[in-house]
Amino acid sequence: MSNFNKISVGQDARTELHDQLSLTGAEISVNNLPAGAGVPFVHSHKQNEEIYAILSGKGKAVIDGETVELNAGDWVRISPKAKRQFFAAEDSGISYVCIQVKENSLEEYTANDAEIYQ
Repeated sequence: MSNFNKISVGQDARTELHDQLSLTGAEISVNNLPAGAGVPFVHSHKQNEEIYAILSGKGKAVIDGETVELNAGDWVRISPKAKRQFFAAEDSGISYVCIQVKENSLEEYTANDAEIYQ
């Protein structure tokens, strides 16, 4: 049995990686909106915070009624209860990764969770 999974992601509108990578602690999706398009719904979560990484393009997120401009290289963390919706700019598509994890679940990270082998 392998200790890793690897896949390649195309330019589909949305690719959820949960099943493809056998994820057990996070949900990750890769999203591509063409110029002028938007996610067709507003949503929030019960327990999970979301972290968005803007890979390319530009657009905006409306979070609890506040407009947040988004550009390649931006990272945004949104608490579970916040209502959110994403849009590509009129003149540019946007590609982003969304990482969804249970809020306040991180116990160990970086060096504290690592075992170093020499």
